[in-house]
Amino acid sequence: MTTTLPAKFIGLAKDLTTEYPRSPRAVLGGYVLAARMLDKCRAVINGTNGEYHFNCPLDRRILDFTGIDAEAFKTYVMTGASDEEVGEWIRSHSKVQNVEDIVRWNNQQRDLRLSDLPIQVQVYMEDYIQQYVPAGKVVYNWFDVYDYEEKRL
Repeated sequence: MTTTLPAKFIGLAKDLTTEYPRSPRAVLGGYVLAARMLDKCRAVINGTNGEYHFNCPLDRRILDFTGIDAEAFKTYVMTGASDEEVGEWIRSHSKVQNVEDIVRWNNQQRDLRLSDLPIQVQVYMEDYIQQYVPAGKVVYNWFDVYDYEEKRL
């Protein structure tokens, strides 16, 4: 079944074969990771995701925390909702409504060190960092890996 996307969707999706999604640090709807997840979701819908995937382990962190279903999110994004509308949708559909809990979670994600990740991720990151993080750069937090690789740091 082919789905026709609304005209307002056109132009919202980044071409992730030529540009990067937003940093995991970028906030949307009050949550870190949300803007990046949205960029990847739009690109997947548009067929311009390149090597990026929606509903990957990084996206699962915010989806699991908020209790938001990945397919429900994708369906809403397909309507051509703006960043602001998606941010409001996330806020209204999140099972977490306490601002202190959200701020605590955001800061935990920002501060997450490689040694805090599951061992299988740590093992994977050993080679990944060697391959994608420029020599001489120090990874202090997990988000640094993405920001170095995507030339934001």
